[in-house]
Amino acid sequence: MTQTDAAYKARDVTGYADVPHEEKERLFDQVKADPRFGDYLYGCYECGICVAVCPSARFYDFSPRRIAQAAAREDAELVYQQMQEDIWECSQCFSCVRCPRGNNPGGLITIMREVAVNNGLASAKEALVGYSRIIYKIMSTGTQVSPDMLQQDAFPDWGPETADVSANLDLWRRALPPETLHTTNTGWKVADSTLIELYLIWLHTGALDMIEDVDPSLHAILQEVMEERLEEEGIEP
Repeated sequence: MTQTDAAYKARDVTGYADVPHEEKERLFDQVKADPRFGDYLYGCYECGICVAVCPSARFYDFSPRRIAQAAAREDAELVYQQMQEDIWECSQCFSCVRCPRGNNPGGLITIMREVAVNNGLASAKEALVGYSRIIYKIMSTGTQVSPDMLQQDAFPDWGPETADVSANLDLWRRALPPETLHTTNTGWKVADSTLIELYLIWLHTGALDMIEDVDPSLHAILQEVMEERLEEEGIEP
């Protein structure tokens, strides 16, 4: 076994079924083809600033520098592993844009996540399981989950933090500015014209198609809701 073969074998630790190298190259080609890619990657000095300022690096075996390095080396094998693992540990805070070289690892991760979702990667499906209800609320009502809804029995997959939130709702309401509309009574009042515009955006930008690859059942519900509402407005979906 060559050193390269051993390295590739060592990387195959994601727990997902491996795919041919050609498939990994195809996915990386989609990442590189994104018009934002050239603006997000210029080359790595290995100075470590992005890692030093990264919140996720403090809690996970995660390094924004590895993201930039793998993309710069065009290491399709490592990029594929990162798409199955590392990119879902990023908090998307973009502290990494402090890079003196001008790299944007968080931006690269945004692209990689979109490619993972568009191609229905197992990691994308698992990462979004806990957010399917939020996606449904945003895409069907134009708004999101309010603190009132965060009850532990309704979101058991969100962990014990949900119980802390629900037990301290009065404190959260005082801490959040009024314009956030943080209760269900006010937070779900979205103008009909705004909601119709959002529906058209979901449809024409391909956002609804992305959901189909990740959660077909959720997609079917959203499609039915949106098409019915658009037809009521005399708009052809």
